[in-house]
Amino acid sequence: KPAIIRAFQIAKDVTKSKRSDGVGDDYIEFKEFRFFLLSLRQYFEYWAAFCRTDADGDRRISLEEFVAAKSMIMTWVGPIGDIEGEFNKIDTNGGGVILFDEFVQWAITKNLDLEDDDE
Repeated sequence: KPAIIRAFQIAKDVTKSKRSDGVGDDYIEFKEFRFFLLSLRQYFEYWAAFCRTDADGDRRISLEEFVAAKSMIMTWVGPIGDIEGEFNKIDTNGGGVILFDEFVQWAITKNLDLEDDDE
């Protein structure tokens, strides 16, 4: 569900709606649908990576989970020197855990690519 929500939010604002009733920007219109599908596929990949890293399934990645998944993460994004420093960069709100939104922003900047997706 988080991947669908993120893809929807980004796609619905791609173009300005031409509807006169003012509700068009709350929906995905035909001209935004292709972008929605592309975004959905990408966000599902980010969600799969997030879930593989989130060992206890609480929808948050702790430092311990991140460190334990270091080798797996490096296959997706390349070398990471200081794993704790990288964790702190991702945890932008300083909550001590990585949330999906934070993970996505980092994954985008790192060009995260799962090794076993069908691409």
